[in-house]
Amino acid sequence: MMGIQETTCGATHSITYCLKLQRASLIVLFTFGIVAGCSLEESPATALDEARAAAKQPSPGSSDAKYAESDDRSNEREPTPQTTAQTTPQPTTQTITERPVVVFLGTSLTAGYGLREDQAFPALIQAEIDAAGFEFRVVNAGVSGDTSAGGLRRVDWLLRLPVAVLVLELGANDMLRGLSIESLRENLGLILEQTKTKHPDVRILIAGMRAAPNLGSDYRDVFDRIYPDLAKEHMTAIIPFLLEGVAARPALNQVDGIHPTAEGHQLIAKRVWDLLEPILRSN
Repeated sequence: MMGIQETTCGATHSITYCLKLQRASLIVLFTFGIVAGCSLEESPATALDEARAAAKQPSPGSSDAKYAESDDRSNEREPTPQTTAQTTPQPTTQTITERPVVVFLGTSLTAGYGLREDQAFPALIQAEIDAAGFEFRVVNAGVSGDTSAGGLRRVDWLLRLPVAVLVLELGANDMLRGLSIESLRENLGLILEQTKTKHPDVRILIAGMRAAPNLGSDYRDVFDRIYPDLAKEHMTAIIPFLLEGVAARPALNQVDGIHPTAEGHQLIAKRVWDLLEPILRSN
């Protein structure tokens, strides 16, 4: 355990990190200070049930509950049929002809770790869509512990759905595990390219993340640039930092200090909806 003091915009905040190994899985818990006033850059039931089953996170009481990771780390880039079959929805002929889909491809933040399915921010977005009278349905393809390589392995199955919008939230676990930034950027770029190739009219919203300061300024600077650079390159909308206003606020996070509470997800949903609503309206 190590404590770090960081000064940002004239204010000092405590930053605490905890690293430990558990059952061959690297668990990184971190809380980082956010200064108020600073700008952080940082259905039909069948398809939804399939996607939710594919994105189901570990139970909070299980030994793999905190950022469960695959023990097979020897080849992050190579897909395995077993992983794909277990973690991705398998669309049927019926789903292809249903309402256009808004796919949320992400980690435990998207899956709503520790919460009921209807409390996760993608479900709250579905409620906003219904209230607005839009003919879209949300597929929550969040998987706890997933990396950009895992998302790349899963995306091909997801693209069999009639995807109108992709909300991409990946990279936090790459950062927590200190994985290659070059591989992260390449994986995210391939996800975006494959999505646009399969669905030329797709609209994309990138949910950016911020690197933890303990990884060093060199890693942090390069990591933080990935999301705006990809958004510019692929001409997508972007949320600079998905957890802005939520991270480092104990009342809005669960006891692990990483995963937002139901109230935290409400704030995330509002931030996402502010950018997603005009995209859906234009469709």
